Amino acid sequence: MQLKDARILVIDDDTDVLTAMRLLFKSKVKEVVTEKKPDHILSILGTSKFDVIILDMNFNGLVNTGNEGLFWLRKIREADDKTDVILITAYGDIDLAIRSLKEGASDFLVKPWKNEKILQSVQDLLDRKKVRKPAVKPLQLQGDKMLGESDVIRDVFLKLQKVAPTDANVLILGENGTGKDLIARALHENSLRKNGPFVKVDLGALTPSLFESELFGYKKGAFTDAREDRKGRFEAASGGTLFLDEIGNISLQQQARLLTVLQNRYITPLGSNETVPVDIRLICATNTEISELADESRFRKDLIYRINTVEITVPPLRERGKDIRLLASHFVRRYAEKYMKEPFTLDKTFTEKLQDYPFPGNVRELQYALERAVIMAESDVLYAADLVFSPIEKHRQPEAPRDLNLENIERNTILKVVEKNNGNISRSAKELGITRAALYRRLHKYDL
Repeated sequence: MQLKDARILVIDDDTDVLTAMRLLFKSKVKEVVTEKKPDHILSILGTSKFDVIILDMNFNGLVNTGNEGLFWLRKIREADDKTDVILITAYGDIDLAIRSLKEGASDFLVKPWKNEKILQSVQDLLDRKKVRKPAVKPLQLQGDKMLGESDVIRDVFLKLQKVAPTDANVLILGENGTGKDLIARALHENSLRKNGPFVKVDLGALTPSLFESELFGYKKGAFTDAREDRKGRFEAASGGTLFLDEIGNISLQQQARLLTVLQNRYITPLGSNETVPVDIRLICATNTEISELADESRFRKDLIYRINTVEITVPPLRERGKDIRLLASHFVRRYAEKYMKEPFTLDKTFTEKLQDYPFPGNVRELQYALERAVIMAESDVLYAADLVFSPIEKHRQPEAPRDLNLENIERNTILKVVEKNNGNISRSAKELGITRAALYRRLHKYDL
């Protein structure tokens, strides 16, 4: 794409900056729009499309952390995850640049800028549009669909395409309810073992006494209730895929037993001296952070390396933006068919309530809320009032802060409140229960 065909949006609270940007781009692009108030970003994006957005990282000039820019970057990404965003600030900091790029920024520039540099950055982004996103082929999956168009879920799909045809062991990470089971089944059904068995074991549900008999099987008479020979899950999955869910819950002793089997590729059933070879592709899943698994006091590192040839992290629903509405439409259609109801229309208030909710229970909670809404609906239109979220998730107790230093707690609280209020000191002071002068003193004290 040529620079002369581009449409540019610039957001900065400095009128001089906006004037300079307008003069710079006016004769070089198709259209340049400038805006002083970041609160207007979403309404502008609702009516116009832009190829590149240039966004200041600090507004109001009071808190120079870059958090305001990151806040509005997230809002832009939720509204439109295809438009490139260049973040620009007078406070150059390598950590801030890294954070912004991780949050989805396309580039990071420091004021005062060189005109040639910013024009080249925009042109580079326009050139990359042709090749940025490789095609994502639909994944075959029996009985259900893997839906998603957001960048974070596209990354998962692309990794699945590369990994599925191999025999590599895969570790799936993610919060409860994100769909780790679905990812595991997709890996199997798109692999060369798709005609073999897919065997799932919920390790979190196995008592220590059942661990070996369930996984490795037993011979008749091996223990009191062993009235006949029985194959274990490893042997049952031979030729196919074994999915070990909640692997982060097993003890160190069980980990050692599992590691031996994975290294030797054979099992010994309880009550037998004969080994049985097994040919499996191993997939594991856990909601435990990989950094916590790496703690030798609770999980063996040699086992992590054995099960983690490739790691796939399933993003939480709150990070998937427009996928929430896509999934909602899918589940509403499914439950309308299940309960033999007419097709539903989703009112604007319904979809807005969905988008505003953080979904601590992820896709599982979304399904629960939508199934209930379909069952209880009074008409063929779903409104916000029809949407009731799980009381289980709502009443979850927040984790206690790990850092109990009073000054650190106060500093972090001030930062969060100021960020929440987009830098408005009056509103922030009122929410914190202190005067404006007291808040200014604390901002100075913590060098914010």
